[in-house]
Amino acid sequence: MTAVAERVSPPTRLTEERPFGIVRHSLALARRSLIKTARTPEQLLDVTLQPILFVVIFVYLLGGAVAGNTHDYLQQLLPAIMVQTTLFGGMATGVNLNTDIGKGVFDRFRSLPIARSAPLIGSVMGDLIRYVVAVISLFAFGTAVGFRVQTDLFHALAGCLLVILFAFCVSWAFVLVGMLVREPGAVQGVAFLALFPLTFGTSMIAPSSTMPGWLRTWVDWNPVTHVMNASRALQLGGPTAGPVGVTLLWSLGFLVVFAPLAVRAYRRRA
Repeated sequence: MTAVAERVSPPTRLTEERPFGIVRHSLALARRSLIKTARTPEQLLDVTLQPILFVVIFVYLLGGAVAGNTHDYLQQLLPAIMVQTTLFGGMATGVNLNTDIGKGVFDRFRSLPIARSAPLIGSVMGDLIRYVVAVISLFAFGTAVGFRVQTDLFHALAGCLLVILFAFCVSWAFVLVGMLVREPGAVQGVAFLALFPLTFGTSMIAPSSTMPGWLRTWVDWNPVTHVMNASRALQLGGPTAGPVGVTLLWSLGFLVVFAPLAVRAYRRRA
């Protein structure tokens, strides 16, 4: 038995250490995640119907009071709702990973000659489709009810990619939560507690100048506010260098801090 184990072990280690092996393994498992989503499209309801409901509620209930008319309010709201929607979509990554680990799916991956972190990275990469679907759904609905890009196609696309990049980097924080707590419901509860002050404590619904001083301070420092400002600037016009630069720095910060912690927690649990 020892001789057999010695003959089996080296190929596994060689596979993990092969150059770019983790990249190939992660991409293969990302494809698995995409196939899983395609077979259960109801998983995308939170990034298709939910943002549309938010737009309808905010625009047609608050638009007249905040901006004077619904059309002007829609122009300011939709780029910000796009940020909120992608962030809420990232929450599902942590929930799904926690569910898969509880069901023993990742135990099967451990028996394969693949990089140990590949299942985790592949799942996170596969969930990028959620952000793309959210952005497309919002643009389609927004255009139908009167939203118009005021810049050009290049800037609008850059704004969408920036929002997706930020949501991807923040999703690693939800992955970490998914690795640390025991139940999927707990992951969702913790994520909601974090997302509500981050997404609603911004200038998404109303200008920060109308808020009390203590709240205005939080809104001005909130990283999500900078992403929303960058999204608006790239789609509606205005200074872009400042908000885009700050957004990239925050994205890098979230990725550098939470991705290693999430991978470490995953290795301990899986």
